Amino acid sequence: MNNTEHVIIIGAPRSGTNMLRDILTSFNGVETWPCDEINYIWRHGNVLYPSDEIPVSRATDSVKRYIQKAFELASNRYQAGVLVEKTCANSLRVPFVDSIVPDAKYIFIVRDGVDATGSAKKRWTSKIDMLYIWEKVKFVPILDLPIYAIRYLWARLFRLFSKDDRLAFWGPELDNMNDLLKERTLNEVCAIQWKHCVDSAESAFSNMSPDKVIKTRYEDFVSNPEYELERILNFVDIKVSANEVKKAVKSVSCKSLGRGRSSLGEKEVEHLESVIYDTLERHNYT
Repeated sequence: MNNTEHVIIIGAPRSGTNMLRDILTSFNGVETWPCDEINYIWRHGNVLYPSDEIPVSRATDSVKRYIQKAFELASNRYQAGVLVEKTCANSLRVPFVDSIVPDAKYIFIVRDGVDATGSAKKRWTSKIDMLYIWEKVKFVPILDLPIYAIRYLWARLFRLFSKDDRLAFWGPELDNMNDLLKERTLNEVCAIQWKHCVDSAESAFSNMSPDKVIKTRYEDFVSNPEYELERILNFVDIKVSANEVKKAVKSVSCKSLGRGRSSLGEKEVEHLESVIYDTLERHNYT
């Protein structure tokens, strides 16, 4: 790959990954793809793999060449000194990602799992946003288009007949997602999805050099954005002025803190805390 620096944001859905990406790419020379995520690119060569938990053994030479070429094309097209990538499903396959972009630095952002669950449930039950899909479709490998077309047709049909009024799939796909959706409530699925994303990423990062990854909590970031952003910028070696930092975080708000929990109700919060307690405890959310 070229001399562009690569920064990869890792986090479970509804954990502030978009916020962090958008703040970083507000600085000159820091760029990303003009769509929300590039999971289609990451999955090329593994499009039929049954989940997003793609093992490192499936990072074949051809897969590596394709994804590395996509990074190189994006760097050149957007004239990036630093290229930022954010795909939530990557939290399930960090070793796979790292084998393809070995020079990357990682920002691991974690949010209260119950709060994130309340927010994620709304996405599972939201309408299909065709404009959002079209922005991402532009980056689907041509050979994979028929497979994704069938999947999205199925998603639309599923929504029409769903008793839970939900999408057929949303967010990172776990190995046992189909069983979870049959056996668990949607709130439990969202909570387990959060837990598995966080646990998987945390495990992978524990085996990496500390100079490859920095962790921030969503709650800390929105409560003290200038401090947290400066800490992250120092880590990824992006040099900007204090005024630029202040401008970049001027719209950051802590209004969403606790909103997901409130939407669930006290009894459901207690239940979900019991489902994902160990991960909540490790990250100081108990």
